[in-house]
Amino acid sequence: MNEDRRKAKQYEVRLNSNLRIKEFKDLTDDWLDFIIDCRSGKAHEYDVVIGAMANDQIYNYVSDYMDGTITREQFWILAKFKYPTHQINFCTKEALKCLEYREFEEVL
Repeated sequence: MNEDRRKAKQYEVRLNSNLRIKEFKDLTDDWLDFIIDCRSGKAHEYDVVIGAMANDQIYNYVSDYMDGTITREQFWILAKFKYPTHQINFCTKEALKCLEYREFEEVL
């Protein structure tokens, strides 16, 4: 295999309704507080967390807010122009059982 090629694995997700699932449908104050708590090392009780990913750009704003460089209001003004990637975070071994490997494809 060419060294420039990588394997992109594909999984099917079937969430178990018995799991503790937290879903953030939008960027909200609750989402921001959850991100700050997680980045500060605070544990949560969820098996799965679904919502916007704090990518590098958004996380820079989160860091600035946490450091007191910007206010919460300024964070939201900056963040509203960014379109974060959606993610599903599997936080426990039980949550990982919701994933079923399907296939892979080689990508450049």
